[in-house]
Amino acid sequence: MKININNSSICKIAKEIVKKLHSAGHSAYFVGGAVRDMLLGRTPKDIDIVSSATPAETAEIFPDTLEVGASFGVMLVREQGVSFEVSTYREERNYMDGRRPGHVKYTDDPKIDVSRRDFTVNGLLCDPETGEVFDYVDGIKDLRQGVIRTIANAETRFGEDYLRMLRAVRFAARLGFELEADTLRAIQKLAPETVKLSAERIRQELTLIFTGETPDIALEMLHETGLLAALLPEIEAMRGVTQPPQFHPEGDVFEHTKLMLRSMALPDELIAWSVLLHDVAKPLTYFVDETGRERFFGHEQRGAEMAKDIMSRLRFSNQAIDRVSRAVKNHMRFASVPQMRKDKVKRLIADDNFPLELELHRLDCISSHALMDIFTFLLDKIVEQSGEVKLPPPLLTGKDLIDMGFKPGPKFKKILKKVSDLQLKNRLKTTEATIAYVKDKFLNS
Repeated sequence: MKININNSSICKIAKEIVKKLHSAGHSAYFVGGAVRDMLLGRTPKDIDIVSSATPAETAEIFPDTLEVGASFGVMLVREQGVSFEVSTYREERNYMDGRRPGHVKYTDDPKIDVSRRDFTVNGLLCDPETGEVFDYVDGIKDLRQGVIRTIANAETRFGEDYLRMLRAVRFAARLGFELEADTLRAIQKLAPETVKLSAERIRQELTLIFTGETPDIALEMLHETGLLAALLPEIEAMRGVTQPPQFHPEGDVFEHTKLMLRSMALPDELIAWSVLLHDVAKPLTYFVDETGRERFFGHEQRGAEMAKDIMSRLRFSNQAIDRVSRAVKNHMRFASVPQMRKDKVKRLIADDNFPLELELHRLDCISSHALMDIFTFLLDKIVEQSGEVKLPPPLLTGKDLIDMGFKPGPKFKKILKKVSDLQLKNRLKTTEATIAYVKDKFLNS
């Protein structure tokens, strides 16, 4: 079978790399996702190359190389400012920890290299100079049938690297494919083993899943496979937690979250995890009042604490944990925005986390009652405050208070907050007036 190689710049550069490897006497092919995507009519975002050249031989041909996994035969080749993984044909044996092979051996046979890979749709080779595709694993058949199937025995393949189970979900959701029956059963059996993976690998793969093209489908697939219960039991617990139908006609907390994920316009790490975790405490705060209505008092505060715990468990950065947990904590405060004083609305809009929280609010609304009046109210306020969205420099600092004779302590926060409120109301305009006000109201109190 032959395909027309995509004419994108990345394909042209990758084709030149293969041509140089051929000229040096080595066989070389595009491999994996790039071939899969071109067969599906998509432009590949990156291209991996596999070759008979050893890492040392690759380094001789290309002056700008970096060893990213030389012990596994993987080199990073930079050409025209673009990086490509160029790996040596190899076979792998004796996986001991559900992650890395204990034995790696180079080979001259690309068939052997393909046989060690994860899924049939990722096991395709292509010679970009001729466009010929080499399929030793029935990958083309599975592409046509729309299934994700492991190469060789599913339990064996997942046992080699548990992360492949998450990758199976990611590929299936992204491509709109189904998990082949044996592949699904193997994941369901081995899903609990994924907790043995490093937190960093789990976080990276889950983030790719939830910022992908169909995160709602992926979330349902994570449930079906048992991976959600293993890795995010707090999210699994949202299934079946009913909500008041007059506010949530879409269904339970899990369905609401799925709909929000589906509605993300430009998903990134922060918004995806804010969506995923904003109602995470509803199962724990659920109760039915005397009228028969479901209630979740305090779920935002409890949810913020849970978000910190979950994201810490997954080794997110402190900044990401802070941003998402604040969004979770504050996602209910928007309901009272129309009744807020002007200075408080200004402070809300000037908050560094406001863009994230506003987008979370928008998604929350369109995925439930669909009432957008508060969202449009805030948009109008942003327009009114154009050029004034940032808070003005403070008229008074903690150092000023010390200079005035105050001792550091809880009183500092109270004074500075009061001064800031009066400044936003335009009732305090200068440092001199502010100092006089503080001395009069607080110095001897």
